[in-house]
Amino acid sequence: MPPGGAKSGVTPAEGDPPAAACGWAISPNLSGVGTMSKKAMVVDNDFFFVEFLSDLLEKRGYQVLKAYDGKEAVSALDQEDSVDLLFADILMPKIDGPQLIRLIRAKYPEAVFPIIAVSGTIIEQMDEISEMGADYYVAKGPMDKMTEQINALIDEIESQPSPVPGDQRVLEPGRLYPRRATMELMEIVEFHRAILDSLAAGVMVVDRDARVINTNTTALDMLGRPIEEVLCRPVTAVFPKTEKARLIDALKQVVHDRKRKKAGFPVSLQSRKIFVNVSLFTRKKTEIVGWVIAMEDRGAAASDPS
Repeated sequence: MPPGGAKSGVTPAEGDPPAAACGWAISPNLSGVGTMSKKAMVVDNDFFFVEFLSDLLEKRGYQVLKAYDGKEAVSALDQEDSVDLLFADILMPKIDGPQLIRLIRAKYPEAVFPIIAVSGTIIEQMDEISEMGADYYVAKGPMDKMTEQINALIDEIESQPSPVPGDQRVLEPGRLYPRRATMELMEIVEFHRAILDSLAAGVMVVDRDARVINTNTTALDMLGRPIEEVLCRPVTAVFPKTEKARLIDALKQVVHDRKRKKAGFPVSLQSRKIFVNVSLFTRKKTEIVGWVIAMEDRGAAASDPS
């Protein structure tokens, strides 16, 4: 999109990722659009934007579920039996917007409830929109202008809930331009993602409740699983059942002995010898965030003599 005409992007996705289990109970209920049973979810780490959008939706008769990152959204959806509309920020801690969208698409490849991605960095990410998987893309702007434009979008969605394949549309909450500071921030984020995915070691980040919130491609290759079968799942569920006790023991060791930098054990994955190292993930040296698991490939596993 030309800088002079930058607007809130609203673009249908080009296909959904393959199905995978993530353990939710959610079913499209678009027949409920236009009735008091309408339900929407808003996912954003910006509290004030969540409140703004929730207020707008409630005035339209929606029951609103709120979440402040992708992982919270997964937990909330796990308790629901239907949703009609989902708004998700793109940049969020833990599980981000594109990952959340991919998980939903994988679990419900035939679902037709609209997913609307919203972000203050849409303009700087226009080249990546086709890969994010949402049905519509909205750039954050002045809230007074967004109110009118989002209401118009919801009017359109309620009159035709299923997005038109291949349609390309743009909303305008204001005249927006790519910002140098934001573009530099996005470049830094992409740079660190590239480093993580370039590592020869597999890396998984595990939250305090022992669920996986990030992983690199090497770890997925070692596990032989797509990302949809790893994110938001208990870390013990992504390793062989025979290794559950040793993994739990390693997680406990680094928590109970803070001077211990890591705890490790060998495991066989995909006919390869993998050594797993578990380290405590801390912030500001004292706050425990979770764990980091590093996986080193040590060659082909020994053949079973039987």
